[in-house]
Amino acid sequence: MKQSPSNRRQFLQSTGLTLAAASLAGVRSAAQPRLPGPPEKKLGYAIVGLGSLSINQILPAFAHCRHARVTALVSGDAAKAKTLATAYGVPESGLYSYATYDRLKDNPDVDIVYIVLPNSMHLEYTVRAHQAGKHVLCEKPMANTPQDCEAMIAAAKVAGKKLMIGYRLRYEPNNMAMIDMCRKQEFGKPKVILCEAGFNIGDPKQWRLNKTLAGGGSLMDIGIYALNAARYLSGEEPIAINAFEYTTPGDPRFAPGVEETLNFQLRFPSGILANCVSSYGVGLNRFRVHAERAAFELEPALSYSDLRMRVVRGGTVEQRTLPERNQFALEMDHMAESVKNNTEPRTPGEEGLKDLRAMMAIYEAAKTGKTVTLNA
Repeated sequence: MKQSPSNRRQFLQSTGLTLAAASLAGVRSAAQPRLPGPPEKKLGYAIVGLGSLSINQILPAFAHCRHARVTALVSGDAAKAKTLATAYGVPESGLYSYATYDRLKDNPDVDIVYIVLPNSMHLEYTVRAHQAGKHVLCEKPMANTPQDCEAMIAAAKVAGKKLMIGYRLRYEPNNMAMIDMCRKQEFGKPKVILCEAGFNIGDPKQWRLNKTLAGGGSLMDIGIYALNAARYLSGEEPIAINAFEYTTPGDPRFAPGVEETLNFQLRFPSGILANCVSSYGVGLNRFRVHAERAAFELEPALSYSDLRMRVVRGGTVEQRTLPERNQFALEMDHMAESVKNNTEPRTPGEEGLKDLRAMMAIYEAAKTGKTVTLNA
C-alpha cells in the first residue's frame, strides 16, 4: 500500500528520533565510568608487645598495607596501649593485657597475632595464640632453642593455623633482587658469600643482653641477618660450620653466655663458602656475593630504608636502584595474603627452625674449636 507524504514524514521523524536516542544512549553507555567493586577486606592484626620496634616500625607500617590493619594491642602498660590505640584507631575493646591475652579468641576482628616480645617468650605466646584460633606472625629469631621452634610448629598444625617468622628482608626488593641474581647466575656461579651484621649495643640492662630472655648475644639478635642471608643467597643449607667468638674482657654489657662478636664460616653442598660476622661491638651492614664474572653487594643491606646495591666488574662499579618499599608492610601483607589464599608463607616456622639449628651449631663450633657437621 502506498504511503502518503505525511505518513512518510511521521515514519522518518519517529525512526530518526529512535536512532538518535539509540546513538545517544550508546555514547552515554560508552562514557559511563566503571564503578569499583567493594573494597577488599583487610585482615586484622593484634600486636603483642609495644616496645621500640612496634612503636617505631610496625605500627606506622600499617599505613602502607593493602591487606592488613591493626585491630588490637597487647601490652603490660595500659597507659601506653591506650595512647597508641588512640593514634591508630584501635577500639577500647581491642586492648588487652598479658593476663587477658587469651580473650583474643573472642575477638572476630583479630585474624593474625604478631608476636613482638623477647625471644624466650615466643613459644608461650605463639602457642596461646594458636590455641585461641589465630594465625601467628612471630619475630625472629623464632625462639631460644630448636625444641621450642618444634613445639611452635606443632601447635600451628594442631590448630590448623599458619605460622610465619618475621624475616623482613625476605620481602625487601633489593634482597629479593640479590636472590634472583644468584638463582639466575647473572654473573656466573656464586663462589663466596660475605655477610656482616652488627652494631655497638648500648644499655647493659636491656633484654637483648639478658641470657635468659635473649638466648645468647649478638648472634641471637643482629647476627641472624648474616646467617639467614648466607642461606637465602646460596639457596642451600650449610653442611659444615666453623666459628670463633670474642668478648671484650671486663665490658659490663656482656654477661657470661652473651657474646659480643662471632665470626663463623659455612660450607654449602655446592661448594659455596660463606664468611659471616655478628657483632654487638661494631657497626656492620653488608651482604656481598662473589660470582665467577662479577661481585654484587648491598651496603647498607639490612637497614629499614636506603639500601644500596652495587655490581663490581673489573674496575667498574654499577649502581642499581630499586623502588623503596616499607619492609614491614610487605611482610604483614604477605602473611595476610597467605591466610586469605590458604597458601604457605615464604618464611614459615620451618625456616626459623633451620636458623636455630644452625645457630646452635655455630655456638658449639665456637665453644669446641672444632668443625660441626650438619645434614644438608
